Amino acid sequence: MKQCHFCTNNKIAIDYKDVELLKKFLDSYGRIVSHRRSGTCARHQRALARAIKHARHMALLPFVMR
Repeated sequence: MKQCHFCTNNKIAIDYKDVELLKKFLDSYGRIVSHRRSGTCARHQRALARAIKHARHMALLPFVMR
């Protein structure tokens, strides 16, 4: 079973401006990866999804990748 990346590194805040980190949790089509595949806990998965959606609206991440 995978450990939560954010819990193991004691990283509390997930920032929408940290695009390189957020890209690790997107698949090749630009969709948010599920918590089962990424290994994040429920608390950080919610914060991660919120940050990705915020970054998309700020045009830091694309909505769809080809």
